[in-house]
Amino acid sequence: MEAGSVLDVAVIEEPAAAEACLDPIRSRILAALAEPGSAAMLATRLGLPRQKVNYHLKELERHGLVELAEERRKGNVTERVYRATAASYVISPSVLAAVSPDPARAPDQLSARWLLALGSRLVQEVGTLLTGATRARRRVATFGIDAQVRFASAADRTAFADELAQAVATLVSRYHDESAPGGRSHRVIVGLHQIPAATPPGGPGAGDAVAGGAGAGGAGAGASGAGAGASGAGAGASGDEEPTGAGPNQENPR
Repeated sequence: MEAGSVLDVAVIEEPAAAEACLDPIRSRILAALAEPGSAAMLATRLGLPRQKVNYHLKELERHGLVELAEERRKGNVTERVYRATAASYVISPSVLAAVSPDPARAPDQLSARWLLALGSRLVQEVGTLLTGATRARRRVATFGIDAQVRFASAADRTAFADELAQAVATLVSRYHDESAPGGRSHRVIVGLHQIPAATPPGGPGAGDAVAGGAGAGGAGAGASGAGAGASGAGAGASGDEEPTGAGPNQENPR
């Protein structure tokens, strides 16, 4: 990362760093350091003892979550001003090691849990690419689509999922080249899920607020670069009513 620059998103891949940022006081310090500050300045902002803030700053700095922005000389005292290394952070599922979700364990296009496992792998793989690219000061070749669609019925949702899966399979078949010299493998992930209903203040928890029926859905698609070799395509549709057009565990064209 160049001097003076702050990442939009940083990926946390080390368990110790994840533990450090999940501490309630440290997460407050990270949020407060959207604007650079010293231990004394943060103590005033957060209403905490300066010594405690200074201790947590040292721990966050040790794990690369904050960095020294500048040093200011005030008389015989040098004030160290810190800043967060990113505006926001994502904890990679790789932190969970052996218990992180694995889409290969139980592929099922109609399973919300499988869709979640696909999303987890997306975070892990793109996070790894971002970490490497940041160190090399290079960009990562990715593509993403985020859209919303409101279905009149579950039958329409099923038809949409069937057409989407067919379109992805057609494109993968058209562009996939196993023998291309210097070719690079990209993973394509397509997902469809219902958007949870907003929870009013004092209302039920988010888990209780999911509406039934067809409703509105969020559709996301992404392509990311990996190594050299074959391309993979995955499509998933999830909801309270299972679409009838595609059976569970249906394999995608590879």
